[in-house]
Amino acid sequence: MVQRTMILLGMLLLSTTVAWGQKTARDYLRSGNKLYQDSLFVKAEIDYRKALEQDPKSTDAMYNLGNALLMQQKAKEAMEQFEAASRLEKDKERLAQIYHNMGVILQSSKQYPQCIEAYKQSLRNYPHDDETRYNLALAQKLLKDQEQQQQNQDQQNQEQQQDQQKDDKDQQKDQQDQNQQQQQQQQNQQQHQDQLSKENAEQLLNAVMQDEKSVQDKVKKAIQVRGKKLEKDW
Repeated sequence: MVQRTMILLGMLLLSTTVAWGQKTARDYLRSGNKLYQDSLFVKAEIDYRKALEQDPKSTDAMYNLGNALLMQQKAKEAMEQFEAASRLEKDKERLAQIYHNMGVILQSSKQYPQCIEAYKQSLRNYPHDDETRYNLALAQKLLKDQEQQQQNQDQQNQEQQQDQQKDDKDQQKDQQDQNQQQQQQQQNQQQHQDQLSKENAEQLLNAVMQDEKSVQDKVKKAIQVRGKKLEKDW
């Protein structure tokens, strides 16, 4: 009986030691915060993830993990953590901080309409944040500049397109004029060749006729000569 009691007591002591040695989500948060303050963001990320394993609905762990990821230039993963935290957080001031950080990420990627909405959401939950108000005004200006730049670019593209169309028409007209000129030259050359051919034919005909006349003259002359010889014989 005494031995059995000692075994039971030992088991209770062992289980108590395990419980005391196990870290809670709050412990991992504290550890992660200290690492974050020391700029050990990778190690802080590990502790924040362990905190989430202990408490998957901890908005503090989500928010801090998002910050640790953001410091590692992992903006997409950080945004996922902030969005998850925004769906669960009930405290307005903390919710304002979450939307503020979301706005910072969107602003850095020049997604100004979404960025402006995030800052507005932050101010709706906590209207006294001057930094968020400044960021909102800056994002609105950047959006206006972006839209103006886009309009200028569109106008420039349109003018370039119109100039290109005009150049194409001018080139087409020049090509047509050149084709007509070539056709006219070809016609002139053909007419010239036809004229030469006609003149050559006439020259050949005249030459033939001249040769024929010369032959006829020679024949007549021979006949006359022969005739004269005959007359002398008689």
